[in-house]
Formats: sequence, C-alpha cells, structure tokens
Amino acid sequence: MRAKLSYALTAAVLVFYFVLAGSRGVMLIRSGTLLTVTFGVAVLILPVIGVWFLWKNTQFVRRANQLAAELDAEGGLPVDELKRMPSGRVDRDSADEVFARRKAETEAAPDDWRTWFRLAVAYHDARDTPRARKAMQRAISLHGAARHPASS
Repeated sequence: MRAKLSYALTAAVLVFYFVLAGSRGVMLIRSGTLLTVTFGVAVLILPVIGVWFLWKNTQFVRRANQLAAELDAEGGLPVDELKRMPSGRVDRDSADEVFARRKAETEAAPDDWRTWFRLAVAYHDARDTPRARKAMQRAISLHGAARHPASS
C-alpha cells in the first residue's frame, strides 16, 4: 500500500510539473517571436515525453500487479526465502542462490510467464533493476500471448 501511495504522489507531482511546464511553453509561443516560439515548442516537448513515459510506466506497473495477483491466486508467488543481514538488507549469497534456481526454472520453461515473473523478482532482489524490468516485460508479453493466441 505504501508503494502505491508513493507512486500516486510522485505521479501527481509530475503531472503538476507537466501542466506548469506546458503552460510556460504556451506562454512563450503566444509571445510570437521566432525565438520564443522555438523555445515554447521545445518546452512543450518535455511534458509530452514525460506524460508518455508516465503512462507507459503506469501500464507496466498495472500489468505486473495483475500478474502478481493471478500468480498469487494460483499459489505460485515466490516465497521470500532470502536471508537478511541485521540491517535488513538481503544477503548477497542468499540472493545469488535463489537467482540461480529461478534462472534454471526459466531456462527449463522459457515460454511460461510464471517463471519469468519469478526471475524478475529474483533480479529485483539481487538489485539488478534493468534485468528485473526486462524479465517482467517478458512475463507480461508471454502472459498476453497465452491469453490471446494468434489465430492461424
């Protein structure tokens, strides 16, 4: 719940920024000189890119949460079996051990979105966010393909 609130707050702040920047861009364009119109268009591009990025990220999070809920309903969510240090941080050797198992599961069933989801969690636990995101994108893609197979 805390993560959802944090995400919502961050999204709200970004939307506020996008509106503010967009209004400044419009003001510059209304000035009418070549220089201010050029700057105004440049300033408007940033909120457009930001809104697109926020939308894509929100879709990703929503789809990942749907997969987590489905996997939870099946009883297939990965159990947190990681050893932790007194500080609460994950023990690196423990994360590596779990990661090795998840990777082997994924290699044994490369077309199963569930194994990719669990691999994404293992990457996340190992603090490898780019690979965690790619593995989750793969899980989302495979899940979508399983739900909507291409007609032959």
